Amino acid sequence: MSTGYVREEPFVRLPVVLHTESQPSVRETYGFTGGHGTVLEGQLLRPPGSTPSTTSTPGARTVFVFMHPTSTLNLLPMPTALAARGHHVLCASSRYPKNDSALILEKVVLDLGSWVRWAKQDAGYERVVLVGWSGGGSLSLLYQAEALDPTITHTPAGDPVDVAGAGLVPADAIVFIAAHLSRAETLTEWMDPSVLDEADPSRRDPELDIYADDAVHTPPYSPDFVAAFRAAQRARNRRITDWALERLDALRNDPGPEQERPFLVHRTMCDVRWLDPAVDPNDRRPGWCYLGDPRTANVGPVGLARYTTLRSWLSQWSLEESRASGARNAARITGTPVLQIENSADDAVPATHNPTVAAALATEDATYEVIAGATHYYVDQPEHLARCLELIENWAEARGLIGP
Repeated sequence: MSTGYVREEPFVRLPVVLHTESQPSVRETYGFTGGHGTVLEGQLLRPPGSTPSTTSTPGARTVFVFMHPTSTLNLLPMPTALAARGHHVLCASSRYPKNDSALILEKVVLDLGSWVRWAKQDAGYERVVLVGWSGGGSLSLLYQAEALDPTITHTPAGDPVDVAGAGLVPADAIVFIAAHLSRAETLTEWMDPSVLDEADPSRRDPELDIYADDAVHTPPYSPDFVAAFRAAQRARNRRITDWALERLDALRNDPGPEQERPFLVHRTMCDVRWLDPAVDPNDRRPGWCYLGDPRTANVGPVGLARYTTLRSWLSQWSLEESRASGARNAARITGTPVLQIENSADDAVPATHNPTVAAALATEDATYEVIAGATHYYVDQPEHLARCLELIENWAEARGLIGP
């Protein structure tokens, strides 16, 4: 039997709970809070005895806000290390903590807006720096684009969601770190294109089944095969999108009680990059992904989009319908300082994604840094984590975001 322990930390963890009365027509989360309005839970990490008005610690008037659409980030190496250096760090959750099966991305944008407003209006911080880690990167870009130029009034499913009228408060800066283009774009590049029947994943096209023991194509893959593989991935995503739109339309025209439908998406961890390091090369470990052996992850229960709903698919996973495209939203951001940090051995973020965002950014204050050899989470890489902290601090100080 294991025993618990409390690790001493050089900062204080303060729980923060935000609550609104908004209630979806279709229940989206399980448990007590899922039926009692919108409840957002977070942790504020700050030096002992400090407040936003305290000037004895670096950047005490600034808070670094970490938010991911579904993950809770308060135990990750990056935010805790930043807090350990005396900075104020808010690890904020959406209304879908640790369960994205019914997640509506437009509502997550509203949740992030609630946290930014709380930080500035209630907690008293003068400056908010969004730190978009992994899936939080595209969320940060979408949020800032909508805060600067609000446009969204409905979800891709056609349900009203008043992002445009929410009065989102723009962040003062963005750190885009170990982040991908979007959930939809990443999923599409990881979908197993050999699946022929969504209801029976054992039926597969041998021409595209790269994980088969007797695979027709093996590394190194030819450019023609990679192109065909990518086209088949996009086609599979499109087929699911078309089916979801058709099913949702049918439910709306049916007088019965069913308003939403959950479904499974099998085999969503399959990428030629993981088996062939010559495809979009970086310093990643060959034959591996951030979930371990990609062959195992592909058929496991925790792959991207494994459990979802019609509305959620359209909002966060559909290549055509999701509004979170990193490049498209980067092109909408002007006047906001943006720091991009690419980890060269990242086994979760495709090597092509950060350059794509960098090329699209419209802001005149964009900085791009690469940490050679760094993986997605900096596990057992204290020197790379320290370098990341140094880059953020130097960049923020140079722009007056931290310091006296």
